[in-house]
Amino acid sequence: MEHTEMIDKKAISYWRWSAVINVLFLSLLLPASWFAVQHWSWPTWLSAAIALPIALVAVVTILLIPPVRWKSWRYDISSQEIQLFRGIWIKRHIIIPMVRVQHVDMQQGPLMRHYGLSTVIIATAAGEHEIPALADEVAMQVRDHIASLARVVDEDV
Repeated sequence: MEHTEMIDKKAISYWRWSAVINVLFLSLLLPASWFAVQHWSWPTWLSAAIALPIALVAVVTILLIPPVRWKSWRYDISSQEIQLFRGIWIKRHIIIPMVRVQHVDMQQGPLMRHYGLSTVIIATAAGEHEIPALADEVAMQVRDHIASLARVVDEDV
């Protein structure tokens, strides 16, 4: 992976806040379990049995995974192919031949917009592949570069 590019370091903060939002939704189970204990005579340990996994998920998804995920993400774009390297436990190396690229797009939600990040989506007949969390300017350059290479390859065929 000598000539690979990294995604933006702001991805760590973006993924952390994304996880915070998910954990907050998951935490809605706590008042429900407390209500069940108070009003339906469910065992008291039920609240702890629900709270403990939520706390564990929070620590892992908010604190531990984002920096490791960021370190594991790389991409490389050449005139012939796009290579994506990712994975924490299961390492994936995806090679997308430029001749297979049908279109390229950018996506950005409100949280990504806050951090100035965008995801580049590469569509092929086999499905979509993403390069997540690139700085907006870099994402536009990557999108335009892939689009121009895909057109050049199509014209040569």
